[in-house]
Amino acid sequence: MTSAYVSRPQGSPLIGVGWMLAAGLCFVSMTVLIKAVGTALPAAQTAVLRFALGLPFLLPMLPALRRARITPRLWRLLGLRAVLHACGVGLWFYAIARIPLGEVTAINYLNPIWVTVGAALLMGERLPPRRVAAVVAAFIGALVVLRPGLREIDPGHIAMMGTAMLIASGYLVVKRLSEELPAEVIVAMLSLMVPLGLLPFALPVWEAPGVEALAYLFGAAGLGTAGHYAMTRAFAAAPLTVTQPVTFLQLVWAVAIGAILFGEPVDPFTVLGGAIIMGAVMFITWREARARRAATAVAPDAMPVSRSEARPDARESSPD
Repeated sequence: MTSAYVSRPQGSPLIGVGWMLAAGLCFVSMTVLIKAVGTALPAAQTAVLRFALGLPFLLPMLPALRRARITPRLWRLLGLRAVLHACGVGLWFYAIARIPLGEVTAINYLNPIWVTVGAALLMGERLPPRRVAAVVAAFIGALVVLRPGLREIDPGHIAMMGTAMLIASGYLVVKRLSEELPAEVIVAMLSLMVPLGLLPFALPVWEAPGVEALAYLFGAAGLGTAGHYAMTRAFAAAPLTVTQPVTFLQLVWAVAIGAILFGEPVDPFTVLGGAIIMGAVMFITWREARARRAATAVAPDAMPVSRSEARPDARESSPD
């Protein structure tokens, strides 16, 4: 496998910020469309339809999928990732229909925190004291959002916490898969296997979807694909330390749109808790970038950056 250093053109940080802004707008707009469907359809059916309607967007990935050599071990890993993601997405759709958009977005920021914890527990990665402090701060931020004991905890909140854990677990599997399979194959297999995993839950409660719901979900599928494309371009154009803070705007947009379109109250605790979680994520991102720079400075010839390493999938801000 060949590796290459990633070179960025002059002024690329601004380009990276622009791509990340576009990605955030796509992800928030996608969530709004799913919220608009609401409880009109069961959550599992909504998730199945969203993935099914997104299949045409996979056509450019078919050549890579045909060339891939998938061993039985890789099939097992792909299946595990699909199960984790299917359960996470099902809970995510359930949460979107029941709790404010701002709270969905704020709790979703826990994804990279769970990835950090899981990498330490399951993969033996170091968890130094400063990173432990950031993890603790992130969970304090989650408590600020949820405020258990001070208000009623909706099942949607519990579902969203489960989403963050399950999607993060899936990212840990992706980390292993990315060492042996191209990104296009991993994405395509996920998009094909997740609806199959959700189908047994959707069929018993299946309802005839209306034209409006189908239009919303088709739009959500397109926005999700566009969001992941824009995010990938942002990661390629600028360092994570530049693009990561921009994702906090998703919380601002989600709170504003929830208030304007759905009449959701603006909860300052949600914004505060989301800011604490995002601050912890930014700190971990900064520390990782600093450690990579230090390692490269010590042994520049032994630390090439592969294209897969330049795309930190664990930083995705949306489970969809």
